Amino acid sequence: MTKDLHISYAAQLQEKSTRLHSLLSPFYKHSITTFSSAEKGYRMRAEFRVWHEGEETFHIMFNQDTKEKFEVKTLPAACDLINEAMSAVISFLHGNNELRSKLFQIDYLASTSNELVISMLYHKPLSEQWDIAATALQAHLSSLGKVNIIGRARKQKRVIGVDYVLEKLTLNGRKYEFKQIENSFTQPNAQINCKMIEWVSDHVKDLPGDLLELYCGAGNFSIPLSEYFNHVLATEISKTSVAAAQYNIERNHIDNLSIIRLSSEEFTQAYTKVREFYRLKEVSLDQYAFSTVLVDPPRAGLDEETLSLIAKFDNIIYISCNPETLADNLKALCNTHRVTDVALFDQFPFTHHIETGVILTRC
Repeated sequence: MTKDLHISYAAQLQEKSTRLHSLLSPFYKHSITTFSSAEKGYRMRAEFRVWHEGEETFHIMFNQDTKEKFEVKTLPAACDLINEAMSAVISFLHGNNELRSKLFQIDYLASTSNELVISMLYHKPLSEQWDIAATALQAHLSSLGKVNIIGRARKQKRVIGVDYVLEKLTLNGRKYEFKQIENSFTQPNAQINCKMIEWVSDHVKDLPGDLLELYCGAGNFSIPLSEYFNHVLATEISKTSVAAAQYNIERNHIDNLSIIRLSSEEFTQAYTKVREFYRLKEVSLDQYAFSTVLVDPPRAGLDEETLSLIAKFDNIIYISCNPETLADNLKALCNTHRVTDVALFDQFPFTHHIETGVILTRC
C-alpha cells in the first residue's frame, strides 16, 4: 500500500489488517487485535534534507514516485513540538551564514515530556563560531521547552546542551523515564509504543521464571517487563544503546535486569557454549531459569541460529516491523510452538508499514 492521504484512516487500517491476516493465516486463524494510532501528531522523530536558494533555506522531502523535491513547512505526522521547532529554525537560519553554510540535513527527536534534540548535518568542519551561533539558536527556541542542538560533520560531533531527550511514559499506572539518544533507534510513535508494552505485559504477567530479550535497544521493553519476572537478561549490540539502557536501569531503580553488549548470534554461541565472551565474565548464564524470550529484530527478521535458540523456550514474544519476514520465521517456529495471539500496532498511519506482536507457546 502506497501513501494515500485521500483514503480514510479506517480504510487504510483495514487494508493493513487484511494484509496481515492473509500473511499469518497459515499459523493463526483467529481475529487480530488492532491498535489504532492518532491520525496526526504521532511522530516523535523526523528527518529532512535541506535546500538552499539565495538567502532562503527550506526543509525538503522527495516524492517517492517522481523523486522530485518538495518543500515541507509543516509535517502533520509529527508532534506539535517538532512542527513548532521546524518553523522557528527556518526563521532563525535566514541570513545566518554560520549555521546555513554547507548544511544539508536537519533531524528532530522529541519527547512527550517537551524535550527536543535538533541535529544539524554539515559538509564542512565545525568551529567555535558554530558553537556560538548554535547557542543563539538554542536560546531562540527556549520558549518551546528544553532544546538541545547538535552539529555533525565528518569525524565531528558538537553538542550544545545534551545529545538526548528524557522520555517519560506511564505504563500500567507506573511512571518510567527513558534516555533516548540522538542518532539511535527509538520507537517513533510514543502512543503506540505504550500500547505495545502494555499488550506484552498483559501476556507475560503470570508467566514463571526469567526473561531473555534479544535486540533490547535502550530497554524499552525489558525495563517495564522486569516487574513481572524474577530476573531479566537482555542483549544489544549498539554501544550507545547499551549505555542508555544502563542509565535507564538506574534511573528507574530496576534491580533484577542485566544488559549485555552482544549480538543475537553471539549470545546464541555463548548460550550453547560454542564460544566464551569476555563481556559475559561477570554473568553466569546457568543462573537463569528462562521461561520466556522476547525478540524485536530488524526488518530482515531472525537468522536460523537465533530461530533455533528461541525455539528452546516455552514462551516467545515476537515484535516485528516486517510482516513478510515474520511470516517466514513463523514457518520454523511453528514446528515447536503455536501462535496464541496476534496484534497489529499502527506505528505509521497512511503508509504500508505494519508493526506486529505475536505470542507463541510451546506445543
